Amino acid sequence: MAESLDFVKICESCPPGDGWGPSVTTEITLDGVPYAPFSKGDKLGRMADWTAEGKDRERGGRLQYSRQYRDQQVYGTGHAVVFNAPPAEDESTFSVVSNVRDSTKSKFGRGAVFTRGRGQRGGRGDTRGGRGGQFQRAAGGRQGGYGYDRGGRGGAGARGGRRFGWKDYDKPARNRDASINIKADWELLEEIDFNRLAKLNLDADDGEDLDDYGFLYYYDRSYDKQPVKGSERKLTAIDRAAYNVTTSSDPVIQEYAEKDEATIFATDSILSMLMCSTRSVYPWDIVIVRQGNKIFLDKRDNANLDMVTVNENAADAPLEAADGGKDVVNQPSALAEEATYINHNFANQVVSEGESTKVEMAHANPFYNSSEDTDPPASKAYKYRRFDLSTNEEEPVYLIVRTEIDAVQKNAISGEDQLVTIKALNEFDSRAQGSGGALDWRTKLVAQRGAVVTTEMKNNSCKLARWTVQSILSKSDVMKLGFVSRANPRSNDKHVILGVIGWKPRDFANQMNLSLSNGWGIVRTIADMCLKREEGKFVLVKDPNKSILRLYQVPAGSFEDDDNEEEPEEVEEEAEE
Repeated sequence: MAESLDFVKICESCPPGDGWGPSVTTEITLDGVPYAPFSKGDKLGRMADWTAEGKDRERGGRLQYSRQYRDQQVYGTGHAVVFNAPPAEDESTFSVVSNVRDSTKSKFGRGAVFTRGRGQRGGRGDTRGGRGGQFQRAAGGRQGGYGYDRGGRGGAGARGGRRFGWKDYDKPARNRDASINIKADWELLEEIDFNRLAKLNLDADDGEDLDDYGFLYYYDRSYDKQPVKGSERKLTAIDRAAYNVTTSSDPVIQEYAEKDEATIFATDSILSMLMCSTRSVYPWDIVIVRQGNKIFLDKRDNANLDMVTVNENAADAPLEAADGGKDVVNQPSALAEEATYINHNFANQVVSEGESTKVEMAHANPFYNSSEDTDPPASKAYKYRRFDLSTNEEEPVYLIVRTEIDAVQKNAISGEDQLVTIKALNEFDSRAQGSGGALDWRTKLVAQRGAVVTTEMKNNSCKLARWTVQSILSKSDVMKLGFVSRANPRSNDKHVILGVIGWKPRDFANQMNLSLSNGWGIVRTIADMCLKREEGKFVLVKDPNKSILRLYQVPAGSFEDDDNEEEPEEVEEEAEE
């Protein structure tokens, strides 16, 4: 009873209005200890929770959700760092030696952690600098397996499927050589990355026809029928004279230049490479010559522009011997020669040759000389077309391009002649390195034609984009794509034709998300860079290992000197023999 009376006396001695606890003060410290402000509306979960900060760190800044702590928050967690003791000055020199084995270390290196998920969706996989390796549900099967990603946004794994990033640790670095040797006396004028090129835009007209040369044969529609398994047609070598003359050597373009018909002159092969440059991976170069107020887009002899690439845009492109490519026939240079050979012979084989199936253009072939060429000319028509690239009426800028057409066919409905461009995709080995996950054409081309075409769009984005641009520039009605495969995957000298599919060029461009206005913007930008300079010769070079274009100004006659230097060596070799 005495103790309760003492307690009452203490309470009566307290000043009125004061509650239990420390007195209210406006100072920011209490006896030298920082004071964390609080609100009366804060809900207290626990009086002291020393594990809250550790949980926060483990979850990457987010508290683990628990039904027990629903609608509650930990008091003072936002100011817990204030009460941490300052680190000692010599703490940085202190280290702890532990003989405990690191659980995150594996044969793939420290930090390569595998995660396993059983029947879960959206499980978090291990990433190294990327935005997430996630498990994906496999089609028609149970999800599981190990997902592993070493960077990037899409690493995913599923039972029975490919594990993206698998063996990336020992993948050799690919250092491709430039298509041309950069000399010390070349002056670097501009350096443009692909991101800047992709933002360019210029709307041009559909173009107008100036004149046409050559002749065309009718396309053989029997190749459109799907061949029966085991009775595929063999690809045969047909000797026909085909020409790929550069811009400044074209006699017709020279006449247009003398008449001041345009400012920019090019061929469809060179122009398509420039317009689709943002899709390119392999190195290439274009020679630009300015004469007066005219720009000529040229190519060097035996340039890379004449070769047809294979799986250039594949995630795991074919390897050269220096990079670890084991099969000689599946190296990029060998595949390019094979694809070029296939395209030349395929276009000659799928037409019906004969005087009754021959369509003459207004003029004869400007490059064929019957006294010098022993082989007959191929079915080819050259159309010279002009496009308006002007941005204002005060300074008109026109471009003349030489386009090519391979055949002609009758429209099934109207019976009118339709212009046709013919190209061929080739399959070397769907199980070899560099195939890019392509399906087996012999078994999937009929049943899964869409999947086959989609895979080719991904692996050969640059090549297909160039072919589509060339078809649109020539104003062709149909673009025929042939599917040619090796008779034996290990041999590159015998091929069979598995099928032919036709598209309208504009529709195919929409499927590939190909923008012609972006291509015209690139052409006009490069031309303006050269027109701002004095007359001379320039070289536009694609960096072999980066997504960058570089514009150099070179001395006049640079490449002519190289040609002259090679000739005496050949003469000396013949003399020694």
